[in-house]
Amino acid sequence: MKPEAKKTAASKALKIIGYVVPIALGLFFLKVGIMHFTDPEWFEPIVPKIAGSARFWVLISGAAEIILGIGLIIPQLRKWGGYGTAVFLILVYPANLNMWINDLKLGDGTSLSPTGHIIRLLLQITAIVICIRIARKQDIEKNIQR
Repeated sequence: MKPEAKKTAASKALKIIGYVVPIALGLFFLKVGIMHFTDPEWFEPIVPKIAGSARFWVLISGAAEIILGIGLIIPQLRKWGGYGTAVFLILVYPANLNMWINDLKLGDGTSLSPTGHIIRLLLQITAIVICIRIARKQDIEKNIQR
């Protein structure tokens, strides 16, 4: 394969990834956001007691996840959706940390091992980075079009 053909193939692959990843992530957030309303009891045990009403925070975070999921899916909203989702993931991490520190179980009895919590943290950091990249990609594309 010629070097130019390799660059073109790589460019097409990156374009496809750049198109699929925000949609897949958006669909994931939509699904989880809806779960906050259909099964709030599953999420409630990990909400830190200091935050007050667990149900309130589960429903608010579920609504945010639905809105952010839509923001990641719709190309015109992706910049906002990417940055918003990155901030959201940082803001909700205390619930995950509360689960880890206090060895809490989710509403169905699911718990994570210490390794599971580390993997969850690494996935959350990775998702934050991906969301920022999605948002920045929108900035770059807008500047190129000008």
